[in-house]
Amino acid sequence: MNSSNITHPAHLSDEQRIDWLRLIRSDRVGPHTFRSLINHFGSARTALERLPDLARRGGAARPGRICSEDDARAELAAGKQLGVMLVAPGEAGYPPRLAVLDDAPPLLGVRGAHDVLMRPVIAIVGSRNASGAGLKFAASLAHDLADAGFVIASGLARGVDQAAHRASIGGGTVAVLAGGHDRIYPPEHEDLLATIIESGGAAISEMPLGHVPRARDFPRRNRLISGAALGVVVVEAALRSGSLITARIAAEQGREVFAVPGSPLDPRAAGTNDLIKQGATLTTEAADVINAVEPIMGRPIELREPDDEPLANEPDAGDRARIVGLLGPSPVLLDDLIRMAGTSPAAVRTVLLELELAGRLERHGGGLVSLI
Repeated sequence: MNSSNITHPAHLSDEQRIDWLRLIRSDRVGPHTFRSLINHFGSARTALERLPDLARRGGAARPGRICSEDDARAELAAGKQLGVMLVAPGEAGYPPRLAVLDDAPPLLGVRGAHDVLMRPVIAIVGSRNASGAGLKFAASLAHDLADAGFVIASGLARGVDQAAHRASIGGGTVAVLAGGHDRIYPPEHEDLLATIIESGGAAISEMPLGHVPRARDFPRRNRLISGAALGVVVVEAALRSGSLITARIAAEQGREVFAVPGSPLDPRAAGTNDLIKQGATLTTEAADVINAVEPIMGRPIELREPDDEPLANEPDAGDRARIVGLLGPSPVLLDDLIRMAGTSPAAVRTVLLELELAGRLERHGGGLVSLI
């Protein structure tokens, strides 16, 4: 999509939305790959036509499944019955800060009040087995931030997440789902989600209807929680917890990271105390968050022009062999790969795209890639 200020959002036609949905629902096409394909071919329809050839060049024995037009139309129709609309970056209901990320979902399933997603968002996350004090603080903080005009985003999980949602329902809260809109996890929070929607809040997901969340889906979900927000507050988190993954992703996205201190004797506070040592803003009240984010709230948000170079038409055999030979199971930085390959960035990106569509490449955070 071309660069566009959020006050003048881009709008997909019905046919474009079908093509975009078909492309992102096709095998081995994630947000990064989607973006590269659109940049190179100019449209999702042309990219769909070229997928089999690109996968073949990448070494696939047979091309991956390409989502059919019938399946795409069926998903759109089923979503509408549930009240879910699929929106693109720049359209109303797509969180503007999420839209500028390189791995923003091309289409985001939105259910509920679209306007709440356009307001300033603060994410609150934390332990699923939080202490009574942690739950009380999360609720108090969420309530105070909502009173100050912020929308609270969280993951609808047990513990801190649900406390933050419940305390901010009156001011608008956003549940970010790891599965499809019809596969709520945990199931006992279906009533909480219904209350959020009925009270002027919203739920978002990049997953198709029917998708049951798996362990690997939660870090992917976490990037949406932090990506939509000005900053992320971690209330309680053990070392090596999902909340710390959210904090790490938030830092990589350039978001403010806040941490609530806890007793050094409580393992549920070990992660938050460590975040403070690493430079996260120590947070004991809503004012700590508000004072930190106020200076950046007024900055204009624009959908950036994609910084990817156009893909090469087709790298020669020597370039392709050299690039593949430099890859292995250990992740390598894209910039280092380009330098070592001694060829153009466009040629390297083309080979990586072919490998990804063949199911042979894995992308990691921070611009790292490796062979599967």
